[in-house]
Amino acid sequence: MITIRDRGAGGVAVLRRFSRSTTMTLLCVVVIGYLALGVASSGSFFEGPSVRTFLRYLATPILIGLAQMVALCVGQLNLAVGALGGFTACLMGVLMADQGVPAVVAVAAGVLTATAVGLATGLFIVATKINGFIVTLGTMTILQGAQYWLVGTRTVDGYSAGLRDLGAAAPLNIPLVFLTALAAAALLAAFLYRGTAGRRLLAAGGNPLAARLSGISTDRQIVLAHTLSGLLIGVAALTATASLPGVNRSVGGDWLLPSFAAPIIGGVALTGGSVAVLGTVLAAFVMRLIDAARAQFSLDPSWVNFLIGLVVLGTVIGGRIHQTHLGKRGGSHGRVPPAPPRSDARPAAVLPHTGGSG
Repeated sequence: MITIRDRGAGGVAVLRRFSRSTTMTLLCVVVIGYLALGVASSGSFFEGPSVRTFLRYLATPILIGLAQMVALCVGQLNLAVGALGGFTACLMGVLMADQGVPAVVAVAAGVLTATAVGLATGLFIVATKINGFIVTLGTMTILQGAQYWLVGTRTVDGYSAGLRDLGAAAPLNIPLVFLTALAAAALLAAFLYRGTAGRRLLAAGGNPLAARLSGISTDRQIVLAHTLSGLLIGVAALTATASLPGVNRSVGGDWLLPSFAAPIIGGVALTGGSVAVLGTVLAAFVMRLIDAARAQFSLDPSWVNFLIGLVVLGTVIGGRIHQTHLGKRGGSHGRVPPAPPRSDARPAAVLPHTGGSG
């Protein structure tokens, strides 16, 4: 029987683990960084217009970070995040401005197109057994050409006023596009942490061989991961189109680095099998703070990319050192290996690692 004391001890253990997690570190950085920018701006950073602008342009980094995180959780890389997002945003704009398509139909067509491209990418990777890095690199090049074919050198800005109103709407100074990104993150977290399909996705990324022995199709999980990634990119294209004054061939061109930086800084392993939804959201927040600081202090934009790249590289190296340290500790205990399973025993179910920061 579980006593109140046992529950209290369990709660203390959970809080202790959280206090040492990447998520807690990022949360502290977000709070301190936001307060520091507010003080540096003499309080103007806390005012309504500044808050609305800050959160409005935070929605897209959150979504593209989640899109990359889903691909990473099965050990895949999606280099086409920016190209697919830019193509989808331009497709929505062209359908509304040039073809007169209603905003609802244009948005639905754009999101479905992005999802279909993700599905086709996953199917192609599975069918050809070509590394996802190469496939998404080719997809990126194709989509960049398609984006240029759609808009050329012009900026498409004559689309739906209703969509612009959606991008500008901010009840209580919280933009609807930001709430859309948070809702997508919450739904994705519920799917990955609570849903059977999500746990299979993580199992396939954490240990593909064990997953296959447990009856989980790793090929299906790769297809599912790229499909979900495409869906999230489609939603990111929606938030970008609603927030920007117009779309052109440059949209999505600077999405690739942030899409990797957010999940990696947030605690997602490149080897697959882990996710960190909250960590990814907070890491996107940190990068947005860096961008706001650049604008506040008139810094060279190249320094922002340099700093983010340096943080990503340091995070990857730190994670590698940590894993090596854990491996040495496990090997130094000299444990007796478990007896091999009986030939008639059924393989145990795979329990995926969901990450300590998510």
